[in-house]
Amino acid sequence: MPMAYANSTEDFGEQALRDRQALASDPQRPVYHFVAPKNWMNDPNGLIQLNGEYHLFYQHNPQGAAWGNMTWGHASSRDLVHWKDLPFALRPDAPYDKDGVFSGCMVNDAGTATAVYTGTAPEVQCIATSKDMLTWQKPSVNPVIPGPPPGLQVTGFRDPFVWKDGAGWLAVIGSGIRDVGGAILLYRSKDLRTWEYLHPAFVGDKTKTGDMWECPNLFALGNKWVLMVSTNGQSYHFVGSFLDGKFSPESEAGTDQGGGLYAPLTFRDGKGRRIMFGWLWEQRGDAARYGWQGAQSLPRVITLGTDGRLRYEPAREVESLRGERTRLKDVSVTPGGLKPLNGVKGDALEIDAHIAPGEAQTVGLVVRRSPGGEEETRIVYDAKAGTLSVDRSQSSTDPNADKGARSAPLKLVNGEALNLRVFIDHSVLEVFANGRTCLTSRIYPSRPDSLGVGAFAEGGAANIRQLDAWTMKPIWPTAAPSAR
Repeated sequence: MPMAYANSTEDFGEQALRDRQALASDPQRPVYHFVAPKNWMNDPNGLIQLNGEYHLFYQHNPQGAAWGNMTWGHASSRDLVHWKDLPFALRPDAPYDKDGVFSGCMVNDAGTATAVYTGTAPEVQCIATSKDMLTWQKPSVNPVIPGPPPGLQVTGFRDPFVWKDGAGWLAVIGSGIRDVGGAILLYRSKDLRTWEYLHPAFVGDKTKTGDMWECPNLFALGNKWVLMVSTNGQSYHFVGSFLDGKFSPESEAGTDQGGGLYAPLTFRDGKGRRIMFGWLWEQRGDAARYGWQGAQSLPRVITLGTDGRLRYEPAREVESLRGERTRLKDVSVTPGGLKPLNGVKGDALEIDAHIAPGEAQTVGLVVRRSPGGEEETRIVYDAKAGTLSVDRSQSSTDPNADKGARSAPLKLVNGEALNLRVFIDHSVLEVFANGRTCLTSRIYPSRPDSLGVGAFAEGGAANIRQLDAWTMKPIWPTAAPSAR
């Protein structure tokens, strides 16, 4: 018999609200990024829009703030930014997923929401269905793919990504060929229940992108196809073609090189947008003791540039969170010291800065700065190196917080200005540069006065043509007020 369960949505929501209220005073807990009510959260799962409503599922441990008891948490939204907590969707309660309901996707099968996910142990692929997005059934045909292809020496077998292909379905499963590299294995099905293995759709080089690929995404974008994979704490994407079941890359790059985003998952919404969420993992050694771990990125819209490279922008819906605005224009930034940006401060901000680098060799912004500079995070554009960096060497005086800098390529051409969109949300920092470079980091300022924002330039003067900064509104009614 199919396995089914449901919780009272009202009771679950009330308990979630109490859990959020109990953690709302934590100064490191984001207030406008999605976080679980409490405990552990990692990969986004099952992203889908049905009947005008967005659904976000996520890897979750209901029993504690450390990894374990993998369950699909669930939230819904009408606008991609304000979320309603819903009862857990999939729990490790069947023989084939008793050691964890791992990551997967969600598809609309003629009006039936169908989750396709990895059960453990061992790693097998399973489905669960729902008509109302609250009560879920696990059909007796599970597991629908009982293991990796015979004779293939794989390094793993998980995280299915499924899409409609004509009258049937195609799926790629994250894997790797031992001693060769990460791989995506291609399957097809007519009914989501009986699957036929075809072949590896693409195999990478283990010296470049590891020997096991997790959380694959394979989708059409413009006149190209995009493959996203996650491995060894990094996310990569390839842009190319997908013909006769084979993916052929033409370019590759890091999806987000800030070191704080992993396991991105994408979906296509009713407006035709390709939207991505990613897991923002904790980067402090004692995180579990605070009763929660993990956040989701802001929703990002992915497009294809005229150069064949990916472009990323926060979804327009994020702008609904903007509160009070401060605007600065024509601000000269000269070498030697930091120029405070008066009126711009806080721990929950969006900043949109248009900077002409001029003769400066390096130019950028400093955020979450204490008055004496004991804590600060620097966002640095290096014109000579052609890089953008987030320098966390002084982000926190907490010895448990990770430090160091992360960089990504960024070359400005033909007098192009540096456009930085920066989202500060307590311990979360998301940086978008000129729509084509993303750096996401976790920072943990421990001083309550680390709220300042400034600009700097070295090797020559720069000019801030215009900078807009908004305080950002919390998305939960129980969130602690943001310091200003």
